[in-house]
Amino acid sequence: MSSIPTPAMSWRTSSRTNANGGTCVEIGRAANVVGIRDTKNRDGGTLHLDTTTFTTFLDALKQGRY
Repeated sequence: MSSIPTPAMSWRTSSRTNANGGTCVEIGRAANVVGIRDTKNRDGGTLHLDTTTFTTFLDALKQGRY
């Protein structure tokens, strides 16, 4: 199994993290990549998406499609 290189990311925690008892995700950004990880388990893995896919996902969330 090969390892996928993880770019250095600048992470942002949701402002709602404390209001939800810490059950939120963090979003990290690097050149053309967005990372998503669990706030409580930062070492548990990161989902990497290209920026276009992430933007499409956010738009769908805002439209109530999920």
